[in-house]
Amino acid sequence: MLVDAGLLTAEQVDVLLQEAREQNVKLGELLVTKGLVTQQDIAMVLSLQLNVPLVDLKRDRVNPEALRYVPEEYARHHILVPLDATSDSIVVVMADPADIQVIADLKARSRKSILPAVATPDDIREAINLSYRVSGEIEQQIGQVAPAEPEATAAARLSPDIVAQTPIVRTVDLLIAQAVRDRASDIHLEPQEDYLRVRYRIDGILHDMLSLPPSAHAAVVSRIKVLAGMNIAERRRPQDGQFSAAVDRKQVDLRVASSDSIHGEMLVLRVLDKSLSLFDLTEVGLLPDVLETYRHMLRAPLGMVLVGGPTGSGKTTTLYASVNQLDRKERNIVTIEDPIEYQFAGINQIQVNQQAQITFATGLRSIMRLDPDVILVGEVRDSDTAKMATQAALTGHLVLSSIHANDAVGIIFRLIDLGVEPFLITSALIGVVSQRMVREICPHCRAAVAAAPEEQLAYEEEMGERQELFQYGAGCNFCANTGYWGRTGVFEVLVLDDDLRRMVLREANAAEIKAEAMKKGMVTMRRDGMIKVGEGITTPYEVMRNIYSIS
Repeated sequence: MLVDAGLLTAEQVDVLLQEAREQNVKLGELLVTKGLVTQQDIAMVLSLQLNVPLVDLKRDRVNPEALRYVPEEYARHHILVPLDATSDSIVVVMADPADIQVIADLKARSRKSILPAVATPDDIREAINLSYRVSGEIEQQIGQVAPAEPEATAAARLSPDIVAQTPIVRTVDLLIAQAVRDRASDIHLEPQEDYLRVRYRIDGILHDMLSLPPSAHAAVVSRIKVLAGMNIAERRRPQDGQFSAAVDRKQVDLRVASSDSIHGEMLVLRVLDKSLSLFDLTEVGLLPDVLETYRHMLRAPLGMVLVGGPTGSGKTTTLYASVNQLDRKERNIVTIEDPIEYQFAGINQIQVNQQAQITFATGLRSIMRLDPDVILVGEVRDSDTAKMATQAALTGHLVLSSIHANDAVGIIFRLIDLGVEPFLITSALIGVVSQRMVREICPHCRAAVAAAPEEQLAYEEEMGERQELFQYGAGCNFCANTGYWGRTGVFEVLVLDDDLRRMVLREANAAEIKAEAMKKGMVTMRRDGMIKVGEGITTPYEVMRNIYSIS
């Protein structure tokens, strides 16, 4: 059929069939691995050859009623997903609709006729992740172990052995697995008066995932605390911990923080997916001209570059991407972080440890004696760290760090507020970056739609041109009907030149410095965001929601 479709010659197919038999893999898998065809090519050929429908799982919604006829493990193993069900038949989307044995097995399991369809394996796996939710199985597991006594009594009785009971283990595993599949950055376990609220933060927005009975709270929290090496008997003092888990053959790290609340102990788990490779400056969202400006700053042999913004604005990702592009063979790169979120080969990373009296400031002092070329400080959060980072930059090192500030000019005034003298700032500081994160429009369901009047006005005020139609996501299976998929950064990059340094020394105000920087070509965050709106990357609403100033 590949020959009939003109994708390969008969001789090529014979050679590849022999190779597939030797490697014990299917021909289609071998062809895709070698880059000779795409998954979509194979799906189209199968559709024509077997006369079965080619399904677009990005558009077609899976009927939840159909899922009960095919277990999740079976669907994953055979790469198929039930799409719809009637009283006498099931539509099953398969990567290999020619597998007669699987079709016969499904018919015997469901006692219904099977109507096969075809889609690409990647689309089917994504549909499985989105369709098979863990809510039902979690409720079933919780029902087996939830203690009937009050929570305080139950918590007192729990020991690591009791916590390790299979249903509780399974419940926590399911919560973590679903979070990874949903691309969640955080898992929130929040006890309420009459239920345990579970929420995931996806693309910066919290979504309710499910509600568990309050009797399950103690067991679930204790299981997570055991995994994270925390004290399960201590429920009032805040604690921190971390552990690793394997989900779908991927390794993820989880940082756990606990705190007492009015209805019991709450937990937040930060999910760090090691398989993600987002540490390239070309992928963080810098516009081409701005990217070149920032790269020029990083080429400096000494000085300080600061990245500012509120919590969750992507500062750490930008810093990691910056360090990742620096030469590690001829430079000694040392970091001091709290915590170390990702590990890099060829870079010396130091963890802040309050008990050992290793803080950002003391760590910086010790790093200065380690012959560094580049120093990454996780965060400038106090006067000692600010002054030490400035001294490090003045004594011949390239210092990168993050700082909490509202915009690029605000970073300079934040340093002054932390006690760094203006003449030291003008001598040490190369430039600053301020950033926010905005959600990207889902590529699978994007369409041009007339925007709300206030969004049109916001775009017109910033860009000086009127536009009514903007790209929006209509909502589909792949974006969980949110219209958004993933996030990108919006940036404000300010390079200190002689004029701006003189303004800092004569204590000009923020508005004056910002006006001068814009004359010299600085693109503000709001304009950067609206440029991305014009390019169809995000929406005016996202820019208006995320890019703001207290003033």
